[in-house]
Amino acid sequence: MVKFSFSNSRYTYMNESEWPSEAVGIHHIVVQRSFLRGFCVSALLGNGVYLLLVKENSVPVLFWSLLLTEFLLMFLLWNPVYKESVIIMPAFGVQLETHYSSGRIVHNFVPVGKILKPVLVECVTPVTCYWSLSLIVRGEEELMLAFMKLRPPLKMLVPIWKSLCAAIDCRRRSTTFREDG
Repeated sequence: MVKFSFSNSRYTYMNESEWPSEAVGIHHIVVQRSFLRGFCVSALLGNGVYLLLVKENSVPVLFWSLLLTEFLLMFLLWNPVYKESVIIMPAFGVQLETHYSSGRIVHNFVPVGKILKPVLVECVTPVTCYWSLSLIVRGEEELMLAFMKLRPPLKMLVPIWKSLCAAIDCRRRSTTFREDG
């Protein structure tokens, strides 16, 4: 059951809960399929068919145009990841999932006791600047990225970060209460 959803031109964010008590938070970032991409693919396919049917072109021109068409089609269609998910289970931990177009799903589970803090990090490269949601994990030298392949905007990362902070803080309070009592 989807509780909350919004999207931009590239991604759709969905927050859903499968349990009646809503103890488990499930957050999905799904890649949008664009109309422009489909239009470009059909135009390139039409160009390739036209070049095959026209008999006036020389063989090298036909070969290179088909090779270029194939390369552009591969470039436009190749996006192996279509969804990444963060499943927050406050009593157990966080499961990070990457869903590929081939049907393969990669799971990565982090126990709640190993998570020190979820952080939003601004990543700056020579070409671009983007935000990333990461986990500071005990015993690891590097930050663990929540979204390994996708780069959703900050507007979509903030609700997931707040949910992670609430789950980690709730776990710490219950642990501290048990130690004192």
